[in-house]
Amino acid sequence: MDGILQEDELAAALKALANPARVRILGWLKDPESFPPQLEPATEVGVCLKHIQARAGVSQSTASQYMAALAAGGLVVATSVGKWTHYRRDEQQISRLAEHFRSEL
Repeated sequence: MDGILQEDELAAALKALANPARVRILGWLKDPESFPPQLEPATEVGVCLKHIQARAGVSQSTASQYMAALAAGGLVVATSVGKWTHYRRDEQQISRLAEHFRSEL
């Protein structure tokens, strides 16, 4: 949906951003090419979870939980490539969130 964020969308995004590690990951994803090379270009399909996990220095399950929270908050989009899941920022939703704060606060 374009325009104003619904209350449930706002709450989910804020919940996702309530963890400093998830905020760092979202920042890292601004530059997908800073991650190691992968078969499919990160700028197209996103960054493979294994690369996010390695940079964050956490277990695979913790990295998956972080990314699930960011996805539930509408801040990232998950794409399956074979057996791997790749993540990229949802720039449209992030812009909507930023606009919400510019107009509401």
